[in-house]
Amino acid sequence: MTSTARERAVARARGYLESGAFLDTLGRLVEVQSESHPPLRQPELYRYCNEVLGPYLARLGFEIGVYDNPQPEHGPFLVAQKIEDPEAATVLVYGHGDVVRAMPERWRKDLDPWTLKIEGNKVYGRGTVDNKGQHLIAIEALRAVIEERGALGYNVKILIEMGEEAGSPGLAQFLRDQQTLLASDVFIALDGPRQSMEVADITLGTRGGIAVDLIVNLRAGSHHSGHWGGLLKDPAVILAHALSTVISRDGRILVEGWRPKDVPESVREASRKVQVKTLPGTPEPEPDWGEPGMSRSERIYAWNSAIVLAMISGQPENPVGAVSGFAKARIQLRHTVDTRAEDVAPALRRHLEEQGFPEVEVELVSERDMFPPSRTDPENPWVQKVAASMETTMGKAPNIIPTIGASGPSEYFKETLGTPVMWLPQSYGGCGQHGPDEHGLIELYDDGLAMMAGIFWDFGAASDAD
Repeated sequence: MTSTARERAVARARGYLESGAFLDTLGRLVEVQSESHPPLRQPELYRYCNEVLGPYLARLGFEIGVYDNPQPEHGPFLVAQKIEDPEAATVLVYGHGDVVRAMPERWRKDLDPWTLKIEGNKVYGRGTVDNKGQHLIAIEALRAVIEERGALGYNVKILIEMGEEAGSPGLAQFLRDQQTLLASDVFIALDGPRQSMEVADITLGTRGGIAVDLIVNLRAGSHHSGHWGGLLKDPAVILAHALSTVISRDGRILVEGWRPKDVPESVREASRKVQVKTLPGTPEPEPDWGEPGMSRSERIYAWNSAIVLAMISGQPENPVGAVSGFAKARIQLRHTVDTRAEDVAPALRRHLEEQGFPEVEVELVSERDMFPPSRTDPENPWVQKVAASMETTMGKAPNIIPTIGASGPSEYFKETLGTPVMWLPQSYGGCGQHGPDEHGLIELYDDGLAMMAGIFWDFGAASDAD
């Protein structure tokens, strides 16, 4: 049977992996020690853009620009463009070339985080999944379509950030400053783990994260527990009772304004359909914890969650017999777009007043900027187009996940550029991301190359006669 041009493009992309060309290129990317955590390796961040990935993209016909960060102490941005028709649709592909600390002392003794090593179906090296290996999948898929068709049939812009692991400093300002340069119709990125090895994912957004401190500050110093216990208020007891009005015994959020008021039915329906497989070594969800009447997927992808990150009173490391005057707890709320970030602290203050805890202070934590929540409509035409393409290539419909539990820069792109946002992860939960022995899986590289080649082919199908 004669293969179609689309099938040949998919096979060509897979062929880069089979021939070793994909891993050779990945090895050159991994060799760049592009840590963005302090003390960041700024020369290596620029080298990744100017000497390694930038020239590779130039050989594929992209016009390359490397831009300084608006916060000059942080890493640059690489922008690669292939404009075939200014009137055609434009796809923005995002990735990040920076990595977390390598921590070589924690890796297996026969592994070097900066040297690619293949063992069976595992490919070891810092950045093999987060994120060098994943944005290389997208680039090689574009290459396959260009080589098979001779053109894309639309425009592509590739943005590689070099500070994502440090919290994307300067990214929001860069997008505002370069709004015309980065103008596009759809945003696609490959990052993070899939929920299942058997089913691919389309993730449409991320939850926001806000931390607040609850503080009970009754008096200076501590007083002898024998003489003053039972006479002086214990701030730890007051704080514990206050916390019990914020999060219930079974993990439900009790603060009015911390729960989504209205979740679109399309989001609930997409969340219920997500297929999740618990991987070895990961905890089993507690069935009696969290919002009742919801599936595991709905609780993470369509709802908010609150946890106590830490709490302290007295001297836990060396307790003494004294009534403390001070207690503090930090709560983190992970929230969807259905809860406004600016309402979180005021809602908690009102709640504590209503519950009879005027002595409990609320302070919004601002030690590090948290990403805002973001979500693309599951019924967006671009989402449906990508889902249909993935099903054609893989033979299975993908999970469409409205909002993953983690945080990320999705809303920066969605708000500034006005694009629908899709993340198509090609890793798995046991990959060692952010830890020692980070590795990608050959079968997920293969899946990713195939499905991305199919997507990029289908985007330009209107210009193809086959």
